[in-house]
Amino acid sequence: MRNVSMHQLKLVVVFACALAAGQAAAQSGGFIPPAAASAKVIDSIAVVVNDDVITKNEIAARVHDIEQRMKAQNAPLPGAADLQRQVVERMIVERAQQQLAKEMGVRVDDAMLDRAIGRIAEQQKMSVQELRNQMEKEGMTFAAFREEIRNEIMMQRLREHEVDNKIQVSDAEVDTFMAAEKVAAAEQVEMNISQILVRIPENASPEQIAARKARADEVMRQLRTGADFAKMAATYSDASDALQGGAVGWRNPERLPPVFAEALVKLSAGQVTPVIKSTTGFHILKMSAKRSVADAAKDQAVVQQTHARHILLKLSPTMTAADAKRKLGELKERLDNKAAKFEELARLFSNDGSASKGGDLGWLYPGDTVPEFESAMNALKPGELSGVVETPFGYHLIEVLERKSDDVSKERQRNAARQAIRERKLAEATDEWTRQVRDRAYVEFREDK
Repeated sequence: MRNVSMHQLKLVVVFACALAAGQAAAQSGGFIPPAAASAKVIDSIAVVVNDDVITKNEIAARVHDIEQRMKAQNAPLPGAADLQRQVVERMIVERAQQQLAKEMGVRVDDAMLDRAIGRIAEQQKMSVQELRNQMEKEGMTFAAFREEIRNEIMMQRLREHEVDNKIQVSDAEVDTFMAAEKVAAAEQVEMNISQILVRIPENASPEQIAARKARADEVMRQLRTGADFAKMAATYSDASDALQGGAVGWRNPERLPPVFAEALVKLSAGQVTPVIKSTTGFHILKMSAKRSVADAAKDQAVVQQTHARHILLKLSPTMTAADAKRKLGELKERLDNKAAKFEELARLFSNDGSASKGGDLGWLYPGDTVPEFESAMNALKPGELSGVVETPFGYHLIEVLERKSDDVSKERQRNAARQAIRERKLAEATDEWTRQVRDRAYVEFREDK
C-alpha cells in the first residue's frame, strides 16, 4: 500500500488545479459559479483509487448503462444497493488495472480500436453503423462503448503480460489429467433413448388431461403387447422427433430431467419406462442402448479428415459484401471453365495466410474451422468446388481435394488436455492477480457530508 499522506498531497494538487481551471474558464467568458464549481470537483468524489478518483456521476452513469442494457436483454436486475455496490467494486478494480497498464506503457491507439470494433461488427454480421445503433438502442452511447472496448483490449494485453505468459503446464500434469479423465469416463454412462410424447394443451381442463392420459395408457398397452416403438411414435407422438421414430439420440443422464433419468437408469436395452407425467404432457421413454463414455470416446477416436483449400475475400471499406460475392462468382466461373488454376487465383486474390500456399489449408479435423465453413466443406465431394460461402471471416470459395479416416493422434489428445489444464490455471491465476491488484491499491471511500 502506498503512503497515505502522499496521496492526500497529490489529490489536493489535482483538486486545486481543477478549481483554478474552472475559475479561469469563468473569467474568460463561460460563467461557472465558484460554489458550484467547487461542489462539482470535490463533493462529487465517491472513491479515491491511488492517484485517481471515481466520481458519483461516473458511478451513476455506469449504473444507468448497466440497468438499460439488462432491461433491453430482459435480464433480472438486483436491488439498487446491491447493483451499486457491485458496480463500485468493479470500477475500483478497473481503475487500478488501468493505472497499472499506463505505468507499464500499455496503449491502445484509435487505429487498433477501430479494427477491433470492425471485427466485433463482422462477428455479429453487422456494419459498424448497425452495431452503433444496437448499442444506443440498449441505452449505451457509442463513445462509451468505444472506451469500454479500448479498456477491454488494454486489460487483455496487460493480463497477457502479467498472467498468461507465466502459465506453464508440465508433461506430468498432462499425464495425470488424462489418467483422471480416463477413470471418470469409465464410470460415466450415456443412453441412447427414444420417446413418445402425448402433449397436454396449455390451460387444459381436467377432462382434457384425463383424455390425454387415456391416450398415453393406450399407447403403453400396445407397446406391452409387442407394438413397434418407432411406429407408435410416428403414429401417436406429439414431439418434433415423431417421424424419426421418436429418436432423441445419445444423452448423458445429467442432461435429462431427474424424473426421466431415474426411470431410465433402471432399464436394460430395449425396455421402456412406465408413463411419466411432466408439465408438458405424458411421456414414454425407450432405452435403445447404453454405453460408457469411454466407449463413446473410442468410437469418436476415428474421425474423418478433409484436405481442402479456399479463396477468402475479407470485407473492408473497399470490399463490400456485394463486391466480394461478385468477385468470387467471377473466379468460380473461370475455375468451372478451366480458364485458371485454383492455386494461382488463391495466390492472387485470397486475403489470408494460406494464399502463399495456393489456398491450401492442409488436413482439417472436425471443429478446426467455423461451423459455416465446415458445413459447406462437408457437403462437397473430393474435387468439387463450392459456391460462395459466407462466414464471420468473409466470403469463400472452397474446394475439397481428398478425404480420409484417421485415428485422433495421441499428440492431439495431449494438446487438448494441455489446453484444458491451461484454461483452468489461467482462470485461477487471473482471479488471484485481480485480487492482488485490488489489495495493493490505495482505496478511500468518501462519505456524504
